[in-house]
Amino acid sequence: MKNTDAAFDVAIVGFGPSGAVAAALLGGYGIRTFVCDRSRDIYDKPRAFALDHEIMRVFQQLGIADAVLEHAEPFTPSEFYGVEGQLIKRFTSVEPPFPLAFPPSLVFSQPAVEAVLRAHVAGLPCVEVALGEAVTALGQDAQGATLSLLAEDGQRRELRAKYVIGCDGASSAVRGLAGITLEDLGFDQPWLVVDVLANEKGLAKLPTVSLQYCEPQRPTTYLVGTKNHRRWEIALNEDEDAMAAATPEGTWKLLARWITPDDGQLWRQAAYRFHALVADRWRNGRVFVAGDAAHQQPPFLGQGMCQGIRDVANLSWKLRDVLQGRAGDALLDSYGIERKGHVTELTTRIKNIGQLVGQRDLEKAKARDSHLLAECGGVVKSVPRQNVQPPLAAGLLSRGGHAAAGTIFPQPWIEQGATRRRLDDLAGRGWRLVLAPGLAPDVEAAQFPGLTIVAVDSSGWREADGVAARWFVQQQCVAALVRPDHYVFGVAATGGDIAALLDAAQAQLQASTETTA
Repeated sequence: MKNTDAAFDVAIVGFGPSGAVAAALLGGYGIRTFVCDRSRDIYDKPRAFALDHEIMRVFQQLGIADAVLEHAEPFTPSEFYGVEGQLIKRFTSVEPPFPLAFPPSLVFSQPAVEAVLRAHVAGLPCVEVALGEAVTALGQDAQGATLSLLAEDGQRRELRAKYVIGCDGASSAVRGLAGITLEDLGFDQPWLVVDVLANEKGLAKLPTVSLQYCEPQRPTTYLVGTKNHRRWEIALNEDEDAMAAATPEGTWKLLARWITPDDGQLWRQAAYRFHALVADRWRNGRVFVAGDAAHQQPPFLGQGMCQGIRDVANLSWKLRDVLQGRAGDALLDSYGIERKGHVTELTTRIKNIGQLVGQRDLEKAKARDSHLLAECGGVVKSVPRQNVQPPLAAGLLSRGGHAAAGTIFPQPWIEQGATRRRLDDLAGRGWRLVLAPGLAPDVEAAQFPGLTIVAVDSSGWREADGVAARWFVQQQCVAALVRPDHYVFGVAATGGDIAALLDAAQAQLQASTETTA
C-alpha cells in the first residue's frame, strides 16, 4: 500500500452537488480540503429538478449565481386536481420584490449546474480533487481521521484529515463505516420517474403549468422544466413490474395520456421506491454525513438537493470557525441538532403532500377533495411554496422564544447611487447585526469579533424595495443578529436589548469552546 503523509483539514467523500458545494465553501474559506468520488464524470441526466432562493443565496456566496441562472427558470405554478378533475389546491411563488433577491422557486438542469460547481472548485488552490477513487476503510483517533482509498487502477493509499464529511449518496460508504444508521419516517411507495425532451409538437400538447393528478387509480405529477424538459412522476401499483415500466415500451404506454413517441424523446426513465429516511445521528466523532447520505425524502416539493446544500452550508462555517480557533469542537454538535430537526419536520410536511397526492382509496380521495374545497370556501387560493419551509427549532439560537429565531433573514437589494447590489455582497457572510430603519448603530462591533453592523436605510445602505423594513415591522423588533448561514440567531425588541442579544450569542459560542478546552 502506498502511504502519504498529506494532511487536510477536511476530507469530503462524494463530489455530487452537496460535496461540490461543501468543497467550494470550505475552499473559499481557505480550508485545506480534499474531495474524492468513485466516478470521474458528472451524471449526464437530471435527477434533482428544483432549486429555491436559499440555495441560490449559497451560489451567490460562491460567486456563481449568474452562471447557475443561465441553466434555471422560475418554477411554474403547481395545480392539484382531484377525483372529478376539479382544482383542489395550488402552489405558486410570491410576487416581487422577492424576500431573498432571487425567485423563490426555480427549475434547473442538474448536469449543467454541476459542471459550473466543479469548474469553480477546480479554481480553488486549497482544494484537491481526486476522481476515480473510492473509500474502502475509515478510522479515527484523537488527532484526526484516516481514509483508505482505492483508485481505478488498483493503487491504494491512505489520507489523513481532521474531519470527514460523507456526501456519498443514499448508499453511503462513509455512513456505514461510521456506524450511522437511517431511521424510517414511514413512507414507502413505488414510482416511475420519466424525463422527456419534448419537440414543438409535444410542447403544443402539454400543459404550461405543473400539475398534480390526485387520482386514486394512478397518482401522477407533471412538471415543467427548463426549455423543452418535462418530467412525470407516475405512481406504480404494487402488482406492476417496475422494471418493465422503466423500459421505453412500458414508459410510453404510461405517457400515452399526454404524448406519443412522435412528440419527443425519452431522456431518462427510472423506477424508484420513494422513501422518507433520516440518519439517527449526523456525527460520529470526526465524521459527519450530509445530503442523501443523511436523509432521503419523497420528491413532491423538489427539496432533495436543496436539503443537502443546506446541510453543508450549515456545517461549513462551523468547521471553519473550529479549525481557525474561533470556536470549540462542541459547536459542531449543533449541526446535527439543527439539520436533523429541520429535515425531519420538512420531510413530514412533504410526506403529507405525498399522501394527499397519492391517496389510493376512492372514498377517502373524495373526502379529501371536499375538505380542501370547504376550507377555501370553494375558491382555491394560491399558497406560496416557501410557506412549507420550517424554521430551525433548536441549536445555536437565542433562548428567548421569538418567532424570528431560526428563520432566514431577508436579502434586500441595496441602492448605491445608480447601482443596485444584493445585501450579502456588501455585508459579507460573517455574523451580522442588522438594524431597522431609523435605529442609530449605538453598538461597537468590537464587542463581537468578526461582527458586521448593517444599518438599513442609513447612508450607503438604502434598500430599494422595503423588504427588510417590512420584515422588522412584521417581527416587531428593531435589530436581528444573523449567523453566517443567514439564519437569525435572535432579535432585539428595542435598542436597549441589543447588548444582551450579543452577549447571549457570545455565551453560546464561548460555551462550545469551554466544553472542549
